[in-house]
Amino acid sequence: MKKALIISGNLAQDHEFIFPYYRLLEEEFEVDVCLLEGKPVKGILGTSIPPNKDQIVKTIDEVKVSDYKVLILPGGVKAMEKVRQEEKIINFISNFNKQKKIIGCICSGAQLLISAKVVKGREIAGYYSMKDDIINAGGIYTDKPAVIDDNIITTAHYKDMGPWMKEIISKVNN
Repeated sequence: MKKALIISGNLAQDHEFIFPYYRLLEEEFEVDVCLLEGKPVKGILGTSIPPNKDQIVKTIDEVKVSDYKVLILPGGVKAMEKVRQEEKIINFISNFNKQKKIIGCICSGAQLLISAKVVKGREIAGYYSMKDDIINAGGIYTDKPAVIDDNIITTAHYKDMGPWMKEIISKVNN
């Protein structure tokens, strides 16, 4: 079975968590959820994260890079400011990238890519307010609906989640 992991935390951007979550389920992925808090939280708009009540929430200590084909990093600046401080999560992202596994990242999720030091020399989309951060980390800021740079697929805004998830699914199925 294909497995995907979504890493996030309290006050994640609801759309950016829920759309990829259900899109991956639609593609018959087993989707695991790893939240900084290790329990269900609320999105910035008040939605339960994860949206399915029976979804088990894991901590970073309960997940292994080798178990997953895809990693999704939703945005939500308030969530990312806290999530990026968890060294084990940052190391997980770095190791996921080293193995050239697919990383889908949207909006302020780019903060996690920056902290994991995986943007240098790469085209990366992120929320427009992070343009300087991406450039200062050595990345090439690009604002397109789906920016593909090897194994990392990014987008700047939830208005582009359709093309972004289409590219992620396409890359995984190749």
